[in-house]
Amino acid sequence: MSGQLFIVPTPIGNLEDITLRAINTLKSVDLILAEDTRTSSFLLKHLQIEKPLKSNHQHNEHKILEELISSLNSGKNIALISDAGTPGISDPGFLLIREAILNNIQVISLPGATAFVPALVNSGLPCNEFSFYGFLPQKKGRQTKLRALALEEKTFVLYESPFRLVKLLEELKEHLGGDRKVVVCRELTKLFEETKRGTVNELIIYFSAKTVKGEIVVVVQGNKNIESEDHE
Repeated sequence: MSGQLFIVPTPIGNLEDITLRAINTLKSVDLILAEDTRTSSFLLKHLQIEKPLKSNHQHNEHKILEELISSLNSGKNIALISDAGTPGISDPGFLLIREAILNNIQVISLPGATAFVPALVNSGLPCNEFSFYGFLPQKKGRQTKLRALALEEKTFVLYESPFRLVKLLEELKEHLGGDRKVVVCRELTKLFEETKRGTVNELIIYFSAKTVKGEIVVVVQGNKNIESEDHE
């Protein structure tokens, strides 16, 4: 009988943001796959969990895939975690999950922390419908994607590095206009958590005047939402 692959969300900042089920699952499996074993070791030590830990990141996930499927087929239960949040959401995980499904291995995904949901809900922008794009391409295809975002009718969510936040806002200004509403959430659930709301122009001025640190979620008003507000 084959083992099971558990997809286990981990805290995006505050270490208390982990479910009891996630803790019990990590305690029960035979192996934990981690994006960065150093980061995950800190969390597991905090939770007093001692289990074998193996790296699974974008640079080695193809190489170790066959080995992991073999372990699952032999009956071992494996938990997949990322550095923060839910694996597979702008993090490694899809490749292993797809291969496990193709091999008729049971995949169990636990609910839990992910950065874009609290940012979206807290934005004040319509979230009954939304689009999630994660990190935009750095080079090839970036301008094409930005042109498409200018036509996006729904509220949409992006991830960005703190070092490239101002550049992203300037690109949004170029393609969407400076008056489009945008919300930037920084360091979610952490000590210096910040949510800044305003127009693209206002946030360019604000973030250009400071050193930006931490993980960034950007929530942007959709085209359709602008039209709806104009007719209210």
